[in-house]
Amino acid sequence: MTQPPHSDLVRRIYLAGAHGQSPQLPTDLTALGEAARAVLTPAAHGYTAGDAGTGATGRANREAFERWRLLPRMLRGTARRDLSVPLLGQRLPVPVLLAPVAAQTVVHADGELASARGARDAGVPFVLSTGSSYSMEDVADAARPGSDAPADGPSVPRWFQLYWPADRAVAESLVRRAEASGYTALVLTVDAPAFGYRPADLDHGYLPFLDGAGIANFTGDPAFRAGLPSGADSRSVTAHWAQVFANPALNWDDLPWLRELTALPILLKGILHPDDARRALDLGADGVVVSNHGGRQLDGAVAALDALPAVRAAVGRSVPVLFDSGVRTGSDLVKALALGADAVLYGRPFLYGLALGGRDGVAHVLRCLLAEVDLTLALTGCASVGDLTREVLALPGVLPVSGPPDGTGAAAPSPPADTTNEEGPI
Repeated sequence: MTQPPHSDLVRRIYLAGAHGQSPQLPTDLTALGEAARAVLTPAAHGYTAGDAGTGATGRANREAFERWRLLPRMLRGTARRDLSVPLLGQRLPVPVLLAPVAAQTVVHADGELASARGARDAGVPFVLSTGSSYSMEDVADAARPGSDAPADGPSVPRWFQLYWPADRAVAESLVRRAEASGYTALVLTVDAPAFGYRPADLDHGYLPFLDGAGIANFTGDPAFRAGLPSGADSRSVTAHWAQVFANPALNWDDLPWLRELTALPILLKGILHPDDARRALDLGADGVVVSNHGGRQLDGAVAALDALPAVRAAVGRSVPVLFDSGVRTGSDLVKALALGADAVLYGRPFLYGLALGGRDGVAHVLRCLLAEVDLTLALTGCASVGDLTREVLALPGVLPVSGPPDGTGAAAPSPPADTTNEEGPI
């Protein structure tokens, strides 16, 4: 049976409005953060929304999206749109996955279980963080169609994000468990050898992991538990986690070991420099995720969107390049795809949806996002994600003249090279 387009959500909302019903959560995806503030403790909101340092990297991420404008083309026949994308030997139903976000029980008691179910409800694949508050096995079970969803309902792909622990035995155990639980790719985060300097967390003296949130994949891991003293209490467990979790010594020489360990595709997340992207591939990675950790790690870093075209050019068209950092709306997502991303990881907005409405809140946010992506494709004259190229984008200002401006058949003459105005050279 043919599924209705994602943009059908808009029609359903208007029809419900005619009967006096309106959405319980905002449909403006940029308004979710303030809405979530009202239901979260100051510490929880700071952990969720806070950036590193002055917030310069987070602002740069948003400014990079705002610099680009969409340049629509008309009469392209876009009655039917295809949002699916080929990636890592699969065809994903949409060009977006839930980004790995740690310690989700900070904003909702069901945490990653609700996020996985909400993603499945919306037909969106997800990436589970090593720092999950529920074990990867429990989250995998939650993502499968079962008692709370039609048994023949869709099963969406799931990937596992790896923070490589300092104890290699624990790292191997995490990878083996991910393989056994049906995760089909590894996303190795490389931009967090230490926690960033985050004033919102520091001002509250708040790190959720020290309260036991976000460490379930460790506390239930046999290799991790083998390193605990006999009769270890919760404080001893947390102390051992703190020793194992951070791995600032990790370097390029370690990557071949992971490549030999698993046949799963490996993507390195946190790549901004083109040379790092090339080196990752040389050492066995299958792709990269262009990311600055959403502005949460290094204050003053380059905007991830500004790095994307150079990374894409460095690795070529056939290598999977994903993107995250600063994506809020459907048009943001389309801009990232047009600049070279194969798919996008979507973070904070779904977490705000989780805070506001649990599983249903996550599904609401994702359905709104996909509806806007679908409509943006139609309105830019693109019938599929594959139609998105740099040609649908323009920078602010007057478009360059590319043809006869007066209908005479003669192109406009180029201005002299030394033409100036009062501001300086043109």
